[in-house]
Amino acid sequence: MGKAKPLVVIVGRPNVGKSALFNRIIERRMAIVEDEPGITRDRLYAESTWRGRPFILVDTGGLESGDCDITRQVRLQVELAIEEADVILFVVDARQGLTPHDEEVARILRAANKPLILVANKVDSREIVSHAMEFYALGLGDPVFVSAEHGRNIGDLLDLVVDRFPDEPSEGETEDEGLKVAVVGRPNVGKSSLVNAILGEERVIVTDIPGTTRDAIDTHFTRNGRAYTLIDTAGMRRKSRIDDSVERYSVYRTLRAVERSTVCLFLLDATAGVVEQDQRIAGFVHESGKGIIIVVNKWDLIESKQDTMREFEEHIRRQLAFLNYAPIVFVSALTRKRLPQLMDMVDYVADQSCIRVSTGTLNRLLQDAIARVQPPSRRGVRLKAYYMVQTQVQPPTFLLFVNNPELLHFSYRRYLENCLRETYGFHGNPIIIKARARE
Repeated sequence: MGKAKPLVVIVGRPNVGKSALFNRIIERRMAIVEDEPGITRDRLYAESTWRGRPFILVDTGGLESGDCDITRQVRLQVELAIEEADVILFVVDARQGLTPHDEEVARILRAANKPLILVANKVDSREIVSHAMEFYALGLGDPVFVSAEHGRNIGDLLDLVVDRFPDEPSEGETEDEGLKVAVVGRPNVGKSSLVNAILGEERVIVTDIPGTTRDAIDTHFTRNGRAYTLIDTAGMRRKSRIDDSVERYSVYRTLRAVERSTVCLFLLDATAGVVEQDQRIAGFVHESGKGIIIVVNKWDLIESKQDTMREFEEHIRRQLAFLNYAPIVFVSALTRKRLPQLMDMVDYVADQSCIRVSTGTLNRLLQDAIARVQPPSRRGVRLKAYYMVQTQVQPPTFLLFVNNPELLHFSYRRYLENCLRETYGFHGNPIIIKARARE
């Protein structure tokens, strides 16, 4: 746990095929509408694996010209990508050829000193290969000629991507830094204030070391004999005269911190409620399989009335329905109210992520669940669930052997998840149930 996956960022102007390349690499089409209720965020990122190396792929969207200054918009998106990326895929359109926009992006990338691969997309014929030779003039090395639409040379491209990843640390090189807790949330919700309040409350010896991402600081401390590492992502600085697209792309730093953590403190601003960027960040934490605690900060600014806290919690549950398993703690970083309870909850959620259930006990629960609610059927064929095993912890992951995995409807999967929670807890942690056909 705690080892960050490399971040691969796709950069380029509109209509060069970035989204097509994104979908081709992750081997599925990322739809706007999810089959799980409550997830309404934009989908800019996904996990993928090549040659046994998992990584996060990010699609930055097009470098729009519009009414705004072209150079400023180019710099905004490219600089944000440069700050966080381990590898940058600079996509150009081989059919259209070299453009001034391509040259502007290339100029910035040359000065970045980051691993970079120039991807000439839409190469569907030999004639286009000859035409695409003009991209050598960018001075970014040999272009990789691909067709995202037809899958041409995608494997060769991914080989180059993996070759540029940072070396994985060996077991002997990894240092035990205790329980890793990431403090995540959109700008100005009080992340740094919460970190400082936690450290001040505990009166511990603190050492600050640079984190694996720019503007992130790892702070090591102990509490009640347990070692922790707080990962502060508050370095999402807001640049002057930049619109809300900064918040959209500041999610890069959150991706990094979440990947390295065991438990995430997901901060909300009590004075603002749940906004779209909150949903996007919470969604990534949920999908990454990390433990999560929803922390409502600045509660001291809310006028206390009867049922105020209950009503706010109901608002959160409606807006973040996919985090119905996450505990909610109302705190004030300013007054340090409920911070001891928050840290107790961190310990509890971390311990819950490590629960392992024996196969015999698990299958007795499965049979009881089937007896109470019959599995679904489709076109006259009913799902048959034979047995279940737990394959890993952090996150709790279960493998269900069935007659046909396609018959496992989302609603029945959620029913089995609820049965597991009622019996074993797993509080604050997503439960993953995978279906496999029994041979």
